[in-house]
Amino acid sequence: MALEDLEVGQLLFESMVNPVGIDILVPRFSWQLKSVRRGVLQAAYRIMVADTEEKLLQGTGLIWDSGKVQSDESVFCVYEGEQLTSRKRYYWRVKVWDQTGAESVWSMVAYWEMGLMQREDWKALWIEPKQEPVVEDSILSLREALQYNEPTDTSILHPCPLLRKSFFIPSNLRKARLYATAHGTYVFQINGQKVGNQELAPEFTSYDRYLQYQTYEVTDLVKKGANALGAILSDGWYAGRIGLSGNSCQYGDRLGLLFQLELEYEDGIQEIIVSDSHVKSSFSHILYSDQFIGEKVDARLMKDGWALPDYDDSSWDHVDVAHFDISNLVAHYGEPVRVVEKLPVVQVITTPKGETVVDFGQVMAGRVSMSVTGPAGTEIILEHTEVLDEQGNFLNNIMGRHKDQKDIYILRGGEPESFEPSFTFHGFRYVKVTGYPGIVLPEHFTAIVLSSDMRYTGSFECSDERINRLQQNIVWSQKSNMLSIPMDCPQRERAGWSGDIQVFVPTAAFNMDVHVFLTRWLGNLALEQLPNGEIPNGAPYHKSFRYIDHTLMGKDSSAGWGDAIIIVPWALFQAYGDIQVLEEFYDSMVRWISYVRRTAEDEMPDNYEQMDDEQKERQKYLWNTGYHFGDWLFPSAATPTESAMMTKEVVSTSFFAYSTLLLSKIAAILGRHSDAEEYSVLNGHIRNAFSEEYLNDEGMLTAHYQGAYVLALQFELVPEEVRSKVVDQLVGLIEVNGYRLDTGFVSVPFLLDVLCKYGKREIAYKLLFQTECPSWLYEVERGATTIWESWSAIQPDGKVSSMSFNHYAFGCVGDWLYREIGGLQKEQVSYKKINIQPAVDCGLSYASAKYESRYGTIVSGWSKQGRQFTVEVIIPTNTTGTVMLPNANLENVKESGSPLRETLGFISFQQMDLGVSVLLGSGNYRFTYSLE
Repeated sequence: MALEDLEVGQLLFESMVNPVGIDILVPRFSWQLKSVRRGVLQAAYRIMVADTEEKLLQGTGLIWDSGKVQSDESVFCVYEGEQLTSRKRYYWRVKVWDQTGAESVWSMVAYWEMGLMQREDWKALWIEPKQEPVVEDSILSLREALQYNEPTDTSILHPCPLLRKSFFIPSNLRKARLYATAHGTYVFQINGQKVGNQELAPEFTSYDRYLQYQTYEVTDLVKKGANALGAILSDGWYAGRIGLSGNSCQYGDRLGLLFQLELEYEDGIQEIIVSDSHVKSSFSHILYSDQFIGEKVDARLMKDGWALPDYDDSSWDHVDVAHFDISNLVAHYGEPVRVVEKLPVVQVITTPKGETVVDFGQVMAGRVSMSVTGPAGTEIILEHTEVLDEQGNFLNNIMGRHKDQKDIYILRGGEPESFEPSFTFHGFRYVKVTGYPGIVLPEHFTAIVLSSDMRYTGSFECSDERINRLQQNIVWSQKSNMLSIPMDCPQRERAGWSGDIQVFVPTAAFNMDVHVFLTRWLGNLALEQLPNGEIPNGAPYHKSFRYIDHTLMGKDSSAGWGDAIIIVPWALFQAYGDIQVLEEFYDSMVRWISYVRRTAEDEMPDNYEQMDDEQKERQKYLWNTGYHFGDWLFPSAATPTESAMMTKEVVSTSFFAYSTLLLSKIAAILGRHSDAEEYSVLNGHIRNAFSEEYLNDEGMLTAHYQGAYVLALQFELVPEEVRSKVVDQLVGLIEVNGYRLDTGFVSVPFLLDVLCKYGKREIAYKLLFQTECPSWLYEVERGATTIWESWSAIQPDGKVSSMSFNHYAFGCVGDWLYREIGGLQKEQVSYKKINIQPAVDCGLSYASAKYESRYGTIVSGWSKQGRQFTVEVIIPTNTTGTVMLPNANLENVKESGSPLRETLGFISFQQMDLGVSVLLGSGNYRFTYSLE
């Protein structure tokens, strides 16, 4: 008998909702249970899959029926049906039984559609339109690469070509699918209408080995009779300027297109329209479009109706057929880049220099939409920046050349016109407007925010509006920098630095569902792994990226950066319960640790020959040679390079230990027990070597800096007998520094946790609420709307630096806000078991953390009024939770107005020294009591 109060919803196929164009052959299903009853757990499930919705609803002719499976698992349940077929759409639904035997009704129907999974499925040919000669940039010296705002030579930019192909539809269609990709970025039109809502396709990957194609449902765009398929190409990441140096042509110097329009008629006949020599091309009104330099459009050159069936293309050129292997083609995986928000102008400023600047009030990644009326030939220049200088003038805060962030629009004249770049994006808050005809009014401009369109999963708020602004800043930096790849900053490098994401991934997974986004990026990182096992400092690892690394370090990787191949999968497993992500990248993890181990054993410091035998033996477990980034950008270091040199040995060996510890745990989870033992033993050797080499009897490290102590304590590198002394050394450094942090990229994620773990919670709170530089709230009180790259990007005297003002790494404190201030913690991966521990002693009057887990919504909210304390909790169906009510007396606690002892629905509760602990089943709860 089905119970209507037991529902199944939020159906996910490989963590996606109804995806189209998938090439995963053994997919996995997830769902959520909902019930108004408390304490409900799943005991069994049944999944049905069919190739039509009708068959699914009738339960006949199924592709797969799991039958009733006795399991409480509702996350990543594996498909075990017949082999999946290219192009086919599949429908699925699920029902469950709870622990009482109650049966749910069937869920709503969900679906997925396969892409082109076999090489022979592709009938299209790579084509290249006519292109102007391109001068490839020479590789620059590092000094040249960092020159400020070198003038741009637009002769090395590709004009954006138009491509079109006409075709005829003789009868009524059942469905139409467009499969497409490009060398460069592209936008398609069918009969003059844009195809899809994705931006900057095919996005940024390691193109030579990993080029995504997109699948579009276009049935509604194709009509009976004459039709036209049109596309515009631009340089994008493929041929445009990318990386710190701003060099172009990292993957190729010619734009290309590959498309396949598949038509299925009502009578069952199929037809394929492909890219081939019959496609024609011409140059467009977009004179160039580069993601760093910007886009220039001459509206007088627009070819009206160029993508309509009756357009005369007799003067257009035929394209060339190019020959590229298609083995690197993979179906697009995950959320695409889209327009995720639009922001109005906050104010129009006239600067002290007399410039007109539009202020959107928020630093972001995106572009500007402009409306204008004026004479033909009028040239309007839009220049973008994140910050004004100390006098309030426009400041181009970008290091390196070819990073103008300048869009140019030349008016057609006459009627009102609108301009929005198609193929570029910028990091900005302010836009300097030059040449605008008439008065610049706020309604003339709108900011178009771009990001990979991931689902928001978390929120945090509290009684201090400065902390709330900090949380908003963290989310904005994540939104800005998770654009196709996890970038470091949207205005300068836009590089997928692995060190940045490994420190931020726990926070990222609270704020948004990053599971698929980061799994895709990890696939790129693993593909870029070198034959010797090195994991490069970022991915995609293009030529310019590699050149800068070798100029700085003489190699491709650094401790704390290459370790992302272990740390990021581990974080995804913890957040989402995906064991497959551990399995998929396990070999890369092993090869990375083998590289580190081999380097530690083979490369010895200069004084090696003067060491005794014991010291020489210890050196095998110390990763203490070569250049590393160390605790990058810790505030007291004069320069980033100095921060690296002062901390590199301690940091490198710390991460050697941490990664072997994680790899041992991962191997055990995967059932590789001999590997688990090997890495556990190795971790023990490294820990011993670390303490013997870098730590004295007074608990002082050779690198006497806050970050070094934080890592040593967090990674369990300190013997128990001196641990309290090491904690005292850290506390002493913080006190001497006026209760201000002095931690860099790789240590700051653990700073507050270490203090809390070792009984110094009050110091953690002092650091959180600190407003002097360096601190999180210093940035907030300086008007920050995102997280800065440098703690002193705006110095106390008001001087504005050229650092990035949108760099999420130091926003990793967000994870701690959710867990410690909000009190929302997991006891088991993917929040199957939950811990709620409110921070009653933090000085706030209320805080609330909310998280949409794979099992459902979790809420930990608390408030304090005088001595009255309230804790509000939501535990999702099919999970359990433990709530600690701090400083509570069991006799005085009420739940939803009734004494706790008399309330039903709890598994257990007990009085403890720190308060009352309550073990809960699923449900909504409200605890109230007076603090002891």
